[in-house]
Amino acid sequence: MENLRIKIPKNLWPEKYISEYKITNLWKYDLPNSWRLIYTIESDDIKIFNILLEWFNHKDYERRFKY
Repeated sequence: MENLRIKIPKNLWPEKYISEYKITNLWKYDLPNSWRLIYTIESDDIKIFNILLEWFNHKDYERRFKY
């Protein structure tokens, strides 16, 4: 089974995520039917949080990431 979770390199992060969400990491999860889920991971001393930023079809994903 292929890896569905992929860390997105910093040089590919959309400016929107950097400015609006102040992200320090960015991940993509491949969903069925070519949909994509984009999220970041944050933590404090006790908890780890997955924060969902967007999900979209492949066409909109390519538009957002300028592929």
